[in-house]
Amino acid sequence: MKTGEPLAHGLRSLALAAVATAIADRTGAFAHRGWKPAMLAPTVSALRAAPPKIDAAMVALADALSLSDAELLAAALAAAVEDDAGLCREIANAQAPLAGGRPMLGLLATAFAPLGATPLALATGHGVASGMLKLGNEDAPLPERSLAFHLPTLAALRGQAASWEDVQPIDPPELPLPDRRVDDAARWAKALGEARTRGVVLRCASEAEAIATAALCADRLGLKLAQTAGPRPGLAAWLPAARRCPIFTANLAPGERWKIPPLPSYQGPWFVAAGLDGLVEADGAVGEWVLPTPDPAERERLWRTAGLSKADAARAAASWRQGAGRIAEVARRARVAAMVAPSSGFSWADAAAALAGGAGALDGLAQRSLAVVDADALVTPRSLGQALERLVERCRRRDSLAEGLGPAITARYRPGIRALFHGGSGTGKSLAAEWLAGRLGLPLYRVDLAALTSKWIGETEKNLSTLLSAAEHADVVLFFDEADALFAARTEVGDANDRFANAQTNYLLQRIEFFDGITILAANSRDRFDTAFTRRLDAILEFPMPEAPARRLLWQAHLGRSHALSEAALDRLAVIVDLAGGHIRNVVLAAAADAKAARRAIGWHDIAAATTEEYVKLGRPPPAGLDEQGARL
Repeated sequence: MKTGEPLAHGLRSLALAAVATAIADRTGAFAHRGWKPAMLAPTVSALRAAPPKIDAAMVALADALSLSDAELLAAALAAAVEDDAGLCREIANAQAPLAGGRPMLGLLATAFAPLGATPLALATGHGVASGMLKLGNEDAPLPERSLAFHLPTLAALRGQAASWEDVQPIDPPELPLPDRRVDDAARWAKALGEARTRGVVLRCASEAEAIATAALCADRLGLKLAQTAGPRPGLAAWLPAARRCPIFTANLAPGERWKIPPLPSYQGPWFVAAGLDGLVEADGAVGEWVLPTPDPAERERLWRTAGLSKADAARAAASWRQGAGRIAEVARRARVAAMVAPSSGFSWADAAAALAGGAGALDGLAQRSLAVVDADALVTPRSLGQALERLVERCRRRDSLAEGLGPAITARYRPGIRALFHGGSGTGKSLAAEWLAGRLGLPLYRVDLAALTSKWIGETEKNLSTLLSAAEHADVVLFFDEADALFAARTEVGDANDRFANAQTNYLLQRIEFFDGITILAANSRDRFDTAFTRRLDAILEFPMPEAPARRLLWQAHLGRSHALSEAALDRLAVIVDLAGGHIRNVVLAAAADAKAARRAIGWHDIAAATTEEYVKLGRPPPAGLDEQGARL
């Protein structure tokens, strides 16, 4: 081999030339005519300054990990033996009588001595610290321990994929994002590229949307993502070799803290896909980016990208306040349903059906209502009906409600809607909530307070935070029945239990105020609610006990056409039976059971018997007039 040929053939040839010189008195296997140890330092410097194509990736990785010249040549030789059986045997012969085809620290230190290499320096350098180079587990002094190249990193340098425990490479997700998000991602990428911040915490209820946004930022830096739970041996080397940066996921509860796990030797950017709560800590400058819900114009574009027509996309954008992640989720489900069922394509009806199908993350936290309540099923006084209609319109316009108003409104405006329905049992609070959700085209989820509350300190807050985050992402109507049990008034502090109860109430009041979705709370009375909470409510609607005209409409709405009662009999029931709609429902169902068993239409006797039973259940005497006189009407 001529003088200068190691430079032409790159790092591998240079390392072999140095090894050949070191063992020249023992073998001529690697003899290089004209090569001198004094040439090693200037030659490796020249290769680092202008590497040939075959070494470009290795040199870039060495620079990213701050490897010394000796470590760079050691890495080149350790990589070469992994796919060259002949070279592996020659290295084994050169190290005889010690066994092993991987180079040992003693051989490497002797070969690269002109670069200041020693076994200890190689064993404690950045190459080993980053995990790119791994010390063998031989029970021997350092000079007799081998050095191996991290195989996933080697595969990445060669442009190949390698499976790797707990590290998941993420290709750019096919999730369209708002135009504004693209511009914001470019600004965050610039901050990362200029090292003004080490990493970015993305706050969003949708993990998929946060990851897609992080991928957009990474792409601006010429990188892709890799999801990992924490440091793994070799991860700090594999990331720059694969042109990737790490993304962590952290679903934290209120008050929880989570610190970014350290990645020794890694100096690149990182991302965290976090929920809306908790604190993410890290060493150095950290940016926090709260991903906003797209405005109606951006939502319309996302729905059109998902496949809806212009008219359907405009309707969806106006009806549903959802982020890019939820829109993609609903569109994917709707397209699958459209393929299974006979359909002309993805339409508004498909999207509405997919949305009504619920949100998987919420199904374990609350119970989805499947009821479809039309206008005829909801019987209310005229003033209450008008108030409900106003509430529907406010919900529909919550995105744009603050436009054109003064700074006292716009400075603190949030699009969440909170309403309290209060009234006696059976007065139609639950039915009204289902009707309202149907008018808005949104699923209704009934919150199970028993599952939500916990005797353990902090658990109730954590459960509520998880529930509200999932509901905000899915854009559903949350219905809290018997809500006074959860949002009760604060008490004077008498012991530790009172203090913790008040702290829990304080958190609930704050969290519900900053919830951007639609919340309906139901209670028998408003008196038990904290006064600070009622101030935070957008509407308080009273559901009174129905008067006789309203009760007649309720009887008609529940009986339908499956009865043999005359108009006079209905009038009499409306006057003498002073029950609310929920109890009338119980009466009609019990009467229907008796009538069907006798194979006849519902008659007065069926209603009278069922009404008597309902009064007994309530602990009240049945009204006079449920007798034969009523039967003759």
